[in-house]
Amino acid sequence: MMSFLAWGSLAAWGYLLALRGGFWRADQRLADVDVDVTRRRRWPPVAALVPARDEAKLIGKAVRGLLDQDYPGPFQIVVIDDESGDGTAQAAAKAAGDSPRLHVVRGRPLSHGWSGKAAALAQGMAQLDRVAPGTEYLLFTDADILHDPRSLRRLVAKALDDDRDLVSLMVRLRCEGRWERLLIPAFVFFFQKLYPFAWVNDSARRTAAAAGGCMLVRRTVLEDAGGLEPLRHEVIDDVALGRLIHRRGRVWLGLTETVRSLRPYDRLGDVWRMVTRTAYAQLGYSPGLLAATVAGMVLVYLVPVLAILFAGWVGKAVGLAAWIAMARAYAPTLRLYGGKPVSGLLLPVAALLYTLMTVDAARRHWMGVPTPWKGRRPVEPA
Repeated sequence: MMSFLAWGSLAAWGYLLALRGGFWRADQRLADVDVDVTRRRRWPPVAALVPARDEAKLIGKAVRGLLDQDYPGPFQIVVIDDESGDGTAQAAAKAAGDSPRLHVVRGRPLSHGWSGKAAALAQGMAQLDRVAPGTEYLLFTDADILHDPRSLRRLVAKALDDDRDLVSLMVRLRCEGRWERLLIPAFVFFFQKLYPFAWVNDSARRTAAAAGGCMLVRRTVLEDAGGLEPLRHEVIDDVALGRLIHRRGRVWLGLTETVRSLRPYDRLGDVWRMVTRTAYAQLGYSPGLLAATVAGMVLVYLVPVLAILFAGWVGKAVGLAAWIAMARAYAPTLRLYGGKPVSGLLLPVAALLYTLMTVDAARRHWMGVPTPWKGRRPVEPA
């Protein structure tokens, strides 16, 4: 039986390497190039919307990164202080100094079933005609994201040159501590596997996604789609936004090495909380999909190791081949995060932990334990 499962795992890796959009190559990237501003007479007005709740420790660096953009067109920054209790608004204002480009909007309590982040962004959009009239593109970015000075110029150039209505980046997550080195590259690898970026970027395909840390969206397309109202119930709002725009326009999703998250995940519990907030929602709260996901993770990532330990010689050889294929597929993402290829042999450990996190997310849902965004629970409609 173990040898049979090992063959199944090897076949699965054959499919993933050959037929899953080349996700493992990690080659969909926004080039780190200096865009020539003189090639375009007019650069469209952009407004960055930054939802922030209890982000006083990080918001200053994020705001400074936005203020330091060398974007040649009009650019305003709107921080939505989502009822913070730690002085987030004051920290943002201090970082901006006397800059007239920063506008802080006081968030209102949740209502009518909105999730926290979507509600904050919608409140920011409602203020645009007052603080940033004429805005044509919206940059949705988080309060823990540090943009390098050329970030916005590259994003807008990508949108204009490729006629994209949404340009999104999977930002470079922090990967310094022990748990981060084990789990963060794996998180990015699994996200690419779930939503192959080459498929997302192919308008002829149905696959749609976006990454919430950095999303540049054409305002008219979003407003024609109903704004953020269709996303009010969504827990995974970034992927939902990608789907919303994909139905009406063109989306591009890629990796970057220059737009970084400052959020630390020093402890296993930090990653655990991040994953359990959305993992079961990703499965549509379906016990059947949960069972299939667990079975698939075991077959693809754990069976190769189990086969080497417990199968006969043929099973051991097949299991080793599957493990090598796994490490080979993981290598490009590891290189993106400065890891050595040999670290790919630890992917089964990361996969086991993520599987347990997904099961725990389901357990929490079944027990009625909330997993809100930044302490914000969605309020059901009256």
